[in-house]
Amino acid sequence: MTDLTVVADINNQRQAIRQQVRQLRNALSNEQQQQAAQMLVGQMLQLPQIKNASTIALYLSNDAELDTKPLIQALWQAGKNLYLPILHPFVPGYLIFQSYQQDTPMKLNRFQIPEPVLNCAEIKPVAELDVICTPLVAFDAKGNRLGMGGGFYDRTLAQLETTTAGNSNRLSAASPVLIGLAHQCQQVATVPFEAWDIPLPFIVTPNQIFRQN
Repeated sequence: MTDLTVVADINNQRQAIRQQVRQLRNALSNEQQQQAAQMLVGQMLQLPQIKNASTIALYLSNDAELDTKPLIQALWQAGKNLYLPILHPFVPGYLIFQSYQQDTPMKLNRFQIPEPVLNCAEIKPVAELDVICTPLVAFDAKGNRLGMGGGFYDRTLAQLETTTAGNSNRLSAASPVLIGLAHQCQQVATVPFEAWDIPLPFIVTPNQIFRQN
């Protein structure tokens, strides 16, 4: 196969996985969603990386994603400084992270997802965050993440310093800890990945914590 054929094949595989997993996620009942959100809190609060963190980036759930609101409340109560992603106002395709508090003014972005009203004084550089929690559509046990396809997190996190371990890219020890959040039903056998993809060191579901060495 030519390189273009391989790329097209990988893209088709990814799109098929997105469609399948989103259907599973959307089929969850409100009761299942609420229970999963509460169980996520327990899983996250036991992680030393969360206990020791001061600055944590999260996101507001959308499209039947695992609800992060109970986790946000629990982290505020634990005294953590929280940040939310904002679509970069000057560089298309990238995110910036701004402080998020209970009284933070919010607006809907072009995807109709709430985000803080831009306040440059409250922006935190990506590399200075202790933890970044990312949404995802699907994942595998090796930490490979499949997003919605927009590439916003991929481009933004590509700014972080990486090292090569074996055949995989890894974040350097000085980089923020990346944690993917997902329902258990979003796990698949294998996520097709490219050479530049960075596996997540942690993926947390309501039932399990996946750690990569």
